[in-house]
Amino acid sequence: MSIFLLSEAVVAGVLTRTLAFAAVREAFVASAAGDGEIFAVAQGRGNPEGSSFSLKSALVASRDIGGFKFGSYWPGNRARDIPAHASLTVLIDGQTGLPRAILNASRLNAFRTAAADAVATEALARPDAETLGLVGCGHQAEFEIRAILDIRPIKSIRLWNRTPDGAVRLRDALADLALEVAVVDEIEDALKSDIIITTTAARTALVRADAVRPGTHISAMGSDQPGKQELDIALVADAKLFADKPEQSIRIGEFQHAQARGLLRADAITAIGAVLAGTASGRTTPDEITIFDSSGIAMQDVLIAEAILQAAIASGTVRSIAF
Repeated sequence: MSIFLLSEAVVAGVLTRTLAFAAVREAFVASAAGDGEIFAVAQGRGNPEGSSFSLKSALVASRDIGGFKFGSYWPGNRARDIPAHASLTVLIDGQTGLPRAILNASRLNAFRTAAADAVATEALARPDAETLGLVGCGHQAEFEIRAILDIRPIKSIRLWNRTPDGAVRLRDALADLALEVAVVDEIEDALKSDIIITTTAARTALVRADAVRPGTHISAMGSDQPGKQELDIALVADAKLFADKPEQSIRIGEFQHAQARGLLRADAITAIGAVLAGTASGRTTPDEITIFDSSGIAMQDVLIAEAILQAAIASGTVRSIAF
């Protein structure tokens, strides 16, 4: 048996936001159309407090492509000066079930997550949106910002983090941008934005309903397991809701808490793929608050990994090896 092994360097050599946007859009549409299946997420944990890992798998039937992504979060790694997050993606042959490729997906996962945000935000945010607020300034935040800059003419960015040092580091990493990037002490100052992105591991609501202005779009990117929460349930209950996978969003995503309190029906959540396919409406008025919940679907991982594999083969940067 032979297999392709793609290192982080090989992935980075062919990965672009254009490729990521196209793969994520295809995944959203395929998921909403029932093209294949997204299987139940398997969750696990390690011995260190706060550590966790998950396995997300999917089949894209029309492409005959299957696979899974393994992701882990070990917060104590920061003290060891090694990444807290790690990911790998495995592609399998749809006819034989044999593994076709293994990809180092740590950077790929960050691109995929940011691409999901950007594709959804492009469909849902007001066309005149020009201010961006970040709640949470960890590793993922820079990817989110640079992706959003591809789809809206942002003029200013406000950064809030629980520990100000994190926001300062992110501001410094964005020094090449020809726009205003400010660190704010109060979360409410970041929430006075046309687009808000939350990228935290919070388990209690950070974003209050009364701090969000009419017409705001929110991308909730952090909740991907039971118990996580970034948004006030009153905000969720009054907004127009979208998700990568509605059924998953009420199990492990941001909308789990409002649903558990009886403030939300599952059919009130629209699959973003249906909006992209033109079979459901997105934003309908300038004053609506829209929320996109990204709990992560494996169709994204499978399709972006396939696009990366084909790009790497075409560029001659990867060859199959005996396995």
